[in-house]
Amino acid sequence: MCSELFRIPLSVNGMPLFGVGVFLLLWLAATGWSAWGAVRQFGAGAGLKAHLPTMALGAAVLVGLPRLFPDGVPLRGYGLLVVTGMAAGVWLAVRRARQCGLDPEEIYALAMVMFVAGIVGARLFFLIEYWNESIHQRTATGATDWGGTLKAALSFTEGGLVVYGALIGAMLAFAWQMRRRKLPLLAMADLIAPGMAIGLALGRIGCLLNGCCYGGESTLPWAVTFPRENAPQRLSPPYADQAHRGRLFGLRLEATAKSPAGEDATGAPRVAQVDADSPAAHAGVKIGDELAMVNDERVESLADAWDEFYLAIMERRPVELRTRAGEARTIAALDPPPARSRPMHPVQVYSAINAALLAWALWTHFPVRRRDGETIALTITLYPIARFCEEVIRIDESAVFGTGLSISQNISLGMLVLAALLWRWLDRQPAGQWGLRVRDERV
Repeated sequence: MCSELFRIPLSVNGMPLFGVGVFLLLWLAATGWSAWGAVRQFGAGAGLKAHLPTMALGAAVLVGLPRLFPDGVPLRGYGLLVVTGMAAGVWLAVRRARQCGLDPEEIYALAMVMFVAGIVGARLFFLIEYWNESIHQRTATGATDWGGTLKAALSFTEGGLVVYGALIGAMLAFAWQMRRRKLPLLAMADLIAPGMAIGLALGRIGCLLNGCCYGGESTLPWAVTFPRENAPQRLSPPYADQAHRGRLFGLRLEATAKSPAGEDATGAPRVAQVDADSPAAHAGVKIGDELAMVNDERVESLADAWDEFYLAIMERRPVELRTRAGEARTIAALDPPPARSRPMHPVQVYSAINAALLAWALWTHFPVRRRDGETIALTITLYPIARFCEEVIRIDESAVFGTGLSISQNISLGMLVLAALLWRWLDRQPAGQWGLRVRDERV
């Protein structure tokens, strides 16, 4: 799977494309035209308030890109699919709006606000969850590398957008826009729900290209493998994970101590699995071996051992193991390292299919709903159930809060409680009164 499709040069024949260049002029022209249309329809105050923040944010990004990417702006498969998903979702919502007699301009303005807020929320959620593992960069002396940390924090087109964070950010922006525009909140939530689901479906294909949101190993016929690098000098996330865990050497470790909730705790790493005909098997590694040292470094936790396995892969050198019983094992170097990861569940494809089916169900449900709010209630009922089950075969999130469940599973349970409360409230409302209703299905 290829994360970076190609790089767009900063200039062509001396003409700047980014910074103060061609793309900035095109952006200002496009957003200016859209703002002019909104001003003519809604007045100067409302039109400019809706479009100026988006115009300014986009301009700031275009001007700042040359500093972040001096070798050219990479076009990431993930970012492209996220934008494509947004476009598909907006198209679906505009079509439904026209069927209901609602001005599409309301959808365009809402989409811009929700998109920006959704990206911010998704990235903030990721930064909080993965700050130490993926974002916080340090110099050789151990000090914080603020430049590298900022670049890592802003590189959302490489992956690192959490769906629930996007949902929270987008919904806050949605509620704000509904109040500002005095539109029916529940009816509009019903209207945009299918578009959000189809956007998620396309975004998950972007996850597949990027290699994020990956599943565990699988022997199923449709299992997938990921390349060693999915961008220049960048390991694909599934490959890096397997390199850390020693799976590329053919073994699996577990902690000898567990917390009551089931998360791994500090304890001597112990060999839990050795694959047949693997480098670990050839070295005589046995199930039950408790490791005291790896590559002359004392290991007191899984993380200590995993770091040494990762270095051995990257530096193409053997792995020297010493057990607590004093036995020595030498696993031969992987030179060259495997070109691809071990087969894994294509969780991204499962999620994309689930989201596409959800979009279809929501689209067909909207015209036959009895009350405003039922379509969005169906959304926050079905999606958390699917996401909870999906997390069972995903391995990129660890358990949190002492629950033995991932953060997404915890949020899924919370959303189901919210869905139950919403259904109960809706059941007490009179049926047959809609803020928006399909009037012309031919649109």
